[in-house]
This record gives sequence, C-alpha cells and structure tokens, in this order.
Amino acid sequence: MDDKSSSSHHRLLIVLLMVLLFGVIMIQYVCPSKSECQVLHQLGTWFKDGAATGSPSGGDQIQDGLQKDPYIAEDGALVRFVPRFNFTEVDLNRAVDFNIKGDDVIVFLHIQKTGGTTFGRHLVRNIQLERPCECHAGQKKCTCYRPGKKETWLFSRFSTGWSCGLHADWTELTSCVPSRMDSREAPVDLPSRNYYYITILRDPVSRYLSEWRHVQRGATWRASLHVCDGRSPTLSELPSCYPGDDWSGCSLQEFMDCPYNLANNRQTRMLADLSLVGCYNGSTMNEDERWALLLESAKRNLRGMAFYGLTEYQRKTQYLFERTFNLEFIAPFTQLNGTRASGVDVPDETQRRILQLNRWDLELYEYARDLFLQRFQVARQQERRRARARRQQERRRRLRGRLATKPGRQLKPTDAPLHPPSRSAVAEEEEEERLRGNAGAGGEETEVLLPDWWDLEENVTMEDYMDNVEHWK
Repeated sequence: MDDKSSSSHHRLLIVLLMVLLFGVIMIQYVCPSKSECQVLHQLGTWFKDGAATGSPSGGDQIQDGLQKDPYIAEDGALVRFVPRFNFTEVDLNRAVDFNIKGDDVIVFLHIQKTGGTTFGRHLVRNIQLERPCECHAGQKKCTCYRPGKKETWLFSRFSTGWSCGLHADWTELTSCVPSRMDSREAPVDLPSRNYYYITILRDPVSRYLSEWRHVQRGATWRASLHVCDGRSPTLSELPSCYPGDDWSGCSLQEFMDCPYNLANNRQTRMLADLSLVGCYNGSTMNEDERWALLLESAKRNLRGMAFYGLTEYQRKTQYLFERTFNLEFIAPFTQLNGTRASGVDVPDETQRRILQLNRWDLELYEYARDLFLQRFQVARQQERRRARARRQQERRRRLRGRLATKPGRQLKPTDAPLHPPSRSAVAEEEEEERLRGNAGAGGEETEVLLPDWWDLEENVTMEDYMDNVEHWK
C-alpha cells in the first residue's frame, strides 16, 4: 500500500507540474499584454527565474526564449532607435592605431559628476595589459608604464594626477598636456606624440542634480585653474557663488539662482574651445551668440575625440572603448541606475528651471547620444559581417575537404561561390547545398555592403532587429 501511495503521489506531482508549465505557456497567448495581466505575468516570471536558477548556464543567458545580448537596451526598453543626425563615415568609424609600446598617450578629460571617477578607475585597474598599472592601497595614483619603458601611456587623475589643474577642460588640456608630458618625459630625437582624448558624458539633469548634492556636501573645486589664452579668469570675470569657505548646505534654489554657476551647461563649456568667445569675458558678445558658438565647438571637438562614453550606457561604453583602442577590460562594466541624483524629488516647475539653465547641455547630449548609438550600431554590424565571413570561410573549407575526398574528384583552387552571401541562416544553408552541386566554377565572392547601415534590409533576423532597438526618451 505504501508503494502504491508513493507512486500515486509522484504521478500527481508530475501532472501538476505539467499543468503549471502548460499554464505558463498559455499566458503568452491568452494574455500577451503585461499591463492587462500583470499578476499572471509575474507568476510566469517567477517560474522562469526559478527554472533558470537551476540551469547550468544561469539565469542571465536566456531571456524570453532568445539569447540575451548584454548590449541591448540597458534600461530594459525596446523602442526602435531612429538616427536624427547625419554623420560621415569618418565620424562613425573611430578605431585608432593606438600603440601602447610607442609614444601614444590617452588623455582623459574628466567632467564633474559624469561617472568619470568610476571610468578612471577602470582605466588603471581593469584593462588587460602586458604591463598592468601598479596601484597600491592608500595611494591616489597608479603607475601606468609602457612595456619595457618608464613612460606613461595614460594622462588622467589616477595616473598623472591633476597635472593641468582640477577637472581641466578641453581648452586647458590641449594647451597643457604636451608641455607637461615633455617635462615629465623629455623626448630625445622622438617624433611628436599622438594624443588621444577621451571623456564621459551624462544626462544633463541628472548630472546637474548630482553636482548640487556634491556641492551641498562641501565640494568647491577651488583648485580648478580655468586657464584660457594663457591666464586664469579674474574675480570680476568669474565671481564665486558662495562667500565663505564653501557652499555647504545650500538649497537647490540657491544653487540655481547663482548667475555665474559653472554647473550650468558645464559639459558644453568643458568640451568647447573657450578662446573662440573671449574665454571668461562675457562682454565680447551676447549670451545666446556666445553659447551657440560654444555648442558648435563642443560638437566639433566631441566628433574629433578618439572616444567618448555615456554614463547611461555602461556596456556600450565598454564595447566601443575596447573596439576603438583594441584593448580589453578584465571585468564588465556595471550599469548602476540608483544614484544620489535619482533620489532627489524635484517638482515640475524646478525641473523646467533646470532644463532651461542647461538647455545647451541638453542639445549637446542629444547630439552626443545619437552619434554614440550610431557608432555602436555600425560597430556591431561590422562585427557581424566579419563573423559571417568567418562562418562562410569555414563552410567552404569543410566543403572543399568533403569534395576532395570523393573518388575521382579533385577540387580546383579556383572553386568558389558565384554569388554574394545570403543574409539568413536558411539562405546560407541553401547556398552550401548549391555549392555541393556546382563546386568547381570560377569566380570571386564579394560582400554586398548597403549604403545606409540602418536600412530595413539589415533587419532580416531577430539578431539584426534586436541590435537596432534602443531606448529613446
């Protein structure tokens, strides 16, 4: 009786498990909208998460039945990314010939409250190098020497310190870095160095609120030099927003009310050539004309930089840096959406005021994000093309091997497919079948490149489509 009872219980558990599994599957058909059937979808999510936890590959590899791509929509959105700006091929392809064993130098332009501290630490602690940077506990700076030389390849806060002033901007760095590098490492019959400038940008509102919170806790950045055309600004050109030692405890309203607060449109100012507008002398032209020139200068400098990343897209930032400099990070970047700025409850009227105070930064960031995502799309498509070419080469190699082993059949060196590669897996298999019957015909195989990389023909597979979706606010 005990054996029969145990067997019945096992059968009952199996039946219940099958019913539950069937129910989870039916949820997707009966109630596809999560908003309409939130509870059911939550149950299904719990069930899938539990099953994924017990799988050998873990729960991070498969999502909604598809292979999970770490670069797809880091905020979870699946909205089609539509480019707004037209960029040249040179703008979109930013791979550089960085020679860490030669005389090339990466220069990090660190804008306040953009996540630059985290990225700066990645540069000195997280890159796979033949000669890793030497970082010791209790020391603010690391030693980043080239292989076989006592010369640095990195000019940044964590390698050379604030050698050109605290949070030096584009105007300061481009005039200061070469002389500083020469004084540190006097060149002896060496050609001029290549300097590759990089930076990180952030959503202007989040960055502004983060800077306010930082200033509220006592930050002043008094050590900033603001050198332009060989001199720092006078007190009349750049007055202080606070009368005492710092601005601890200031309210957001006080922060916004200071007319010469450098937090306003900081990213535009730090990326522009200030000499174009008379540096910090605001009397040379009206305010709108001045900022319009600064914005265009910032865009131009941003396009010409070897690399820039966005705080909101950590994995894409990592991917593009690795591709640009042919360097790889040891550990993947982590997307952290919970910051002090995100915890600030800002009324609608105050938000509108912040947007107005940072309207030039908003324009710059929209431009930068569009270029950033287009660069990412181009890089991924080039990567897919190379992977497809490798697969086709491997299939041809296997096919030649099979044909060469057939009795009485010798494969000619000119054997090659006649037509361009197909774009889907099914078409590729058909191509292989065609080759089996027509191998031996002469001709060269070529890759057909579309003139517009975002053309719909590129979205013939789920991988292509998912690679072209992005969150757009």
